[in-house]
Amino acid sequence: MSETDENSDQQIVPGISISSSGQASVDPSLADVLFDLALQLEGPTDLPVDVEHVLAAIVLASRNGELAPDKPLRSNDPALAGILETHVRTIFAEYGGKVGKDD
Repeated sequence: MSETDENSDQQIVPGISISSSGQASVDPSLADVLFDLALQLEGPTDLPVDVEHVLAAIVLASRNGELAPDKPLRSNDPALAGILETHVRTIFAEYGGKVGKDD
């Protein structure tokens, strides 16, 4: 075993994992999907949604058991958009839209 459990990443969904320290890793192949989801979520939320907000919403949805860790993300999935919309609204309501240390 090359990594200890302490250093291993937890897969949130295919292509997105999170380390024990809370650092998210995103496969570059998901860039367009995250961008498309951000654009889709701006309309119904009336908020300035960006890729980081979508990523944070995905992590929150996963922690709530709303996303399967083996189901790939698709930008044309209305059920996914509905789940993420709720979490994006929460991110703006509770954190003022700030999701990173640099915000």
